Amino acid sequence: MNKSELVEAIAASADISKAAAGRALDAVTESIANALKEGDQVALVGFGTFLVKERAARTGRNPQTGDPIEIAAAKIPSFKAGKALKDAVN
Repeated sequence: MNKSELVEAIAASADISKAAAGRALDAVTESIANALKEGDQVALVGFGTFLVKERAARTGRNPQTGDPIEIAAAKIPSFKAGKALKDAVN
């Protein structure tokens, strides 16, 4: 499912226009991104939790030459599924 299909599903489910559903989806994704950017986590009970994980610096290898390279530490957005979502999928 891509974004436009999700907007259509939201519009049909909530009985609102596609434009309003698109704005609502954009607002939700922007709010989650802003919270993660500030270091917060976003917990949607039953659905899951969006959080930021720290990935340590490490040494990798250039696949073409085999030379070792340093890969910098990074913050990675992550999602942990909630019990209700896991149960719905299984």
